[in-house]
Amino acid sequence: MSKFVSFALGNSLSAIRMLAAAGALSLLATAQPAMAHDYKIAELKIDHPWSRETPQGAKVAAGYLKITNNGSEADRLVSVTGEISKRGEIHEMLVDDKGVMTMRPLADGLEIPAGGVVELKPSSYHVMFMDLTDSKKKGERFAGTLTFEKAGTVDVEFAVDAIGGASEHDHDHDHGDDHSGHDNHGG
Repeated sequence: MSKFVSFALGNSLSAIRMLAAAGALSLLATAQPAMAHDYKIAELKIDHPWSRETPQGAKVAAGYLKITNNGSEADRLVSVTGEISKRGEIHEMLVDDKGVMTMRPLADGLEIPAGGVVELKPSSYHVMFMDLTDSKKKGERFAGTLTFEKAGTVDVEFAVDAIGGASEHDHDHDHGDDHSGHDNHGG
């Protein structure tokens, strides 16, 4: 083989490798926002909204996420909706002095302090999707809308994880909560 053919072939292979690498980097760059599963509205950042899969016939589902307020003024999550339910509520879990856990809706919403972070997680603050119209399985997503007093409304997607499992993005959560008592909520 002549030196020219060897040089041309070597340069072609290098060019192919460079194009493949550039293509892979391009795919990674465009996939990153989808994998990040974050949303921003005004000075608020919403990280990884998620829920658990719901068995057929379930009447409620809980939703979890983290909200970071990078602003200099507090804001308030005042409502939530989800395409899988007729209505949504914002809830708080409390433990009394006897160790009994109770849950209650937050009629005035949930304050997100200026420069602060509020995590909605099992056995704590969370959103409830009431009167379910659809059930979801692990790996699926469903659309939701969060409304804030000052920042306004942002559309999000809730990723669905296994019934007893931890969020795939945060395995430090306690996932032993039970929302079966929500079937008796009025409203």
